[in-house]
Amino acid sequence: MHRCLELAKLGRGSVAPNPMVGALLVHDDQIIGEGYHKAYGGPHAEVNAVSNAIDIGNEKLLQESTMYVNLEPCSHFGRTPPCSDLIIRHKIPRVVIGSRDPFPEVDGKGIEKLQAAGLKVKMGVLEGACKELNKRFFSFQTLKRPYIILKWAETANRMISAGEGKKRLMISNDYSNFIVHKWRGEEVGIMVGTNTALGDNPSLTTRFWPGRSPVRIVVDLNLRLPSSLKIFDEEGMTIVFNSRLQTPEEDWPTNFAEKGRVNPLYYQVNTDEALIRQVAHGLYRLNIQSILVEGGARLLESFIDEGLWDEARVIRNTDMNVEDGLAAPELSKMIKVSEQTLFTDVLEIYKPVH
Repeated sequence: MHRCLELAKLGRGSVAPNPMVGALLVHDDQIIGEGYHKAYGGPHAEVNAVSNAIDIGNEKLLQESTMYVNLEPCSHFGRTPPCSDLIIRHKIPRVVIGSRDPFPEVDGKGIEKLQAAGLKVKMGVLEGACKELNKRFFSFQTLKRPYIILKWAETANRMISAGEGKKRLMISNDYSNFIVHKWRGEEVGIMVGTNTALGDNPSLTTRFWPGRSPVRIVVDLNLRLPSSLKIFDEEGMTIVFNSRLQTPEEDWPTNFAEKGRVNPLYYQVNTDEALIRQVAHGLYRLNIQSILVEGGARLLESFIDEGLWDEARVIRNTDMNVEDGLAAPELSKMIKVSEQTLFTDVLEIYKPVH
């Protein structure tokens, strides 16, 4: 199962909104085939593992092998046929599964189909690690909203900027910036507020790290942002949450990596209702499985106040102090899960305590 997780991670950034899945086939304690889900809409891990076994001449061993997979094999027709049917057709007698799939179309049905066909099924191997790997997928399916990561940089005296109207303050060091761009490539979307978009004119791309850039998301209730800003360039897709315009649902892409999309896409919210909850629901409807919220302070605090966050990543420059700056957001009901030194910066990661 450890190997399944290693394989699954190779699909990071390419498979969302699908989960990351790795699978392998074992015969007499030897791996005879392995694979992972490489891209959204492409063959699943189980298909690639079986194909790999056949390609290297191990087809006859399938009927005596055990399949290991970190997530329950699917049992429904989607973009690809059911993996449970593939396993049954090749008469693989044993299947070891890391965790159950919470997707309503699966959710135990794959296990039931395998058992009904007479296969031996073992569940819950390294279940915690399997769920942690696909925490974005599990949150999206069970909470009906994206996995939400808050991120900001602060000075040693906990200031997030020099203050309103002042020159942009570069708080984190170059190494930390590389890490942030790596994070961007791991999430489906990246979000900022109107003031950050206007004041900083950020690109919100992964230009310092290889890989795809996330969908850019901005909250601009009154559509104040000019089209000349970098977040509206052709480098990526942009979603604008606002109170005035709505892109027709038939024009929404099923996958934001697809061509022929409407850009920017406008999503209308009601100013009389809780904004952040509408945004979270809208992102769920748009199939955005995870987001990195990069600011500004008001937007970050809105997520904190609503209790809508799953992780907070705080980069603190231990060598910088700023007087009369804008204070960093305050987390409540949280626990620090890790701390790492990045030269002059310290990275602290927090999770909420419910």
